[in-house]
Amino acid sequence: MIAAMHAQITSAEMTDIHQILADHHRYWGERDLRSLHLLALVQEFGETCLVARAEDQIHGYVIGFVTPTGTGYVHLIATRDDARGSGIGRRLYAAFADAAHRHGAQRLKAITSLGNSGSIAFHRSLGFEAKAVDDYNGPGQAMVVFHRALPFDAAQPRP
Repeated sequence: MIAAMHAQITSAEMTDIHQILADHHRYWGERDLRSLHLLALVQEFGETCLVARAEDQIHGYVIGFVTPTGTGYVHLIATRDDARGSGIGRRLYAAFADAAHRHGAQRLKAITSLGNSGSIAFHRSLGFEAKAVDDYNGPGQAMVVFHRALPFDAAQPRP
């Protein structure tokens, strides 16, 4: 975990995504979310897709982009199992927020499933407002939608 605390956050490269996919279980456990790792997002939004790396190991990553209406949307964020609790997720969110703001974002948004209590707690700890939205992902597929205004300071969550 000490290496993770000193990780450098940089733009994600295609080779990083391939490494992440090869170690998918270290980030997502038994949940198979490989199909959500859209390589086109990294190709097209490279400045807002980030990795936290130390000692040639990726300890966490975020895949996100800025919408035309000024929302920094986090598509995926994950911390490797041996780096959880090191602050990597907070640092990645702060770096993403900075990059998104440079690209015109005024707010942040993310979604998760209703049962993902870890994600819900994490986002709330960062000051996101969380709301369950029926049919968000199609009929009968409610999701928790997170919103938060910028600026973003991971150390100072909003009330």
